Amino acid sequence: MAKGGESGWEAGGVSRARSAAGGGPGARVAAPSGPGAGGAMRRVTLFLNGSPSNGKVVAVYGTLSDLLSVASSKLGIKATSVYNGKGGLIDDIALIRDDDVLFVCEGEPFIDPQTDARPPGGLLGSHTDWLTLNVGGRYFTTTRSTLVNKEPDSMLAHMFKDKGVWGNKQDHRGAFLIDRSPEYFEPILNYLRHGQLIVNDGINLLGVLEEARFFGIDSLIEHLEVAIKNSQPPEDHSPISRKEFVRFLLATPTKSELRCQGLNFSGADLSRLDLRYINFKMANLSRCNLAHANLCCANLERADLSGSVLDCANLQGVKMLCSNAEGASLRLCNFEDPSGLKANLEGANLKGVDMEGSQMTGINLRVATLKNAKLKNCNLRGATLAGTDLENCDLSGCDLQEANLRGSNVKGAIFEEMLTPLHMSQSVR
Repeated sequence: MAKGGESGWEAGGVSRARSAAGGGPGARVAAPSGPGAGGAMRRVTLFLNGSPSNGKVVAVYGTLSDLLSVASSKLGIKATSVYNGKGGLIDDIALIRDDDVLFVCEGEPFIDPQTDARPPGGLLGSHTDWLTLNVGGRYFTTTRSTLVNKEPDSMLAHMFKDKGVWGNKQDHRGAFLIDRSPEYFEPILNYLRHGQLIVNDGINLLGVLEEARFFGIDSLIEHLEVAIKNSQPPEDHSPISRKEFVRFLLATPTKSELRCQGLNFSGADLSRLDLRYINFKMANLSRCNLAHANLCCANLERADLSGSVLDCANLQGVKMLCSNAEGASLRLCNFEDPSGLKANLEGANLKGVDMEGSQMTGINLRVATLKNAKLKNCNLRGATLAGTDLENCDLSGCDLQEANLRGSNVKGAIFEEMLTPLHMSQSVR
């Protein structure tokens, strides 16, 4: 009779409670006042909300808070509420009977494991294969076909092409675990859904690109690389002004090596500045005003000095290998270093330069081009001009004593008013 009474009360009590609350999921169940509601030990089976599997059988003692604490420990969640199988919210420990099946939640609404876990009605074929991904703690619900069809050779496609391929890498809710960034994964998933790259504001495209490479989404990688290139500000190639460079010089210790390699100084006024030992390799110094500047031992290798003015500049020991100084003015420059350090202009393009009156003792102009250049009254004692193109070059009044002119091209060159005789042994061409 007792057992029958319990069953009758349970059927009637729950029915009345559900009726009083409207009968829907989440309705509160009223506590009974009759026999059987007391403190005898009861065993119940606990399931995660919405899950019909992997339940835990536990004993019910004490208060509802005690049960929630046990549920949190057993199921590995932070339990906050308990529902019966019909969606009724349990708010009193006395409502729980022996052998009850309960569903534990972390605050979310009740999910009926018999209905809500099924795919939406009317969807057939591969689209019914719904699954949930847990990416870095954030859940994404999609279909297997979304992950497989668009990029069949990607890592995601290989992961989910066959059921069960991911093994037991699932969390307590059955979601497949992927240890990647959710904010970068979301644009990738949306791309697989509709084929468009849509990235919300504040999301770093480089992060999305890294995830696309990780998952092997090749077509998306191309889109992202173009988007990143278009999003970057245009490079600033504007020349450096005198004011900016002077500020830079003043902020740098005198013993520090200044590296200005590849910088753009085009058209800048750098006249009368102390530019000793600075590395201007491959810098753009075209049309610069470098008059009276001190460029002692500066590195101007492969620099562009075309059209620049270097009149009266100090170029002792300067390195100008393969530099381009076409059309530049180097009148009255000093290339002669008393210590014996020689300026090196080997292979330089000096077409049409004006170097009148410059001191160039021992200078290296080997295989340089001086076609149509003006070298009137220059001191070229001991200079290396082997293989140099001196076609139509004006060398009148020059001192070429002990200069090496072997293999040079002197066609049309002017040698009037030479300070010292030019011996035939110096030129064989």
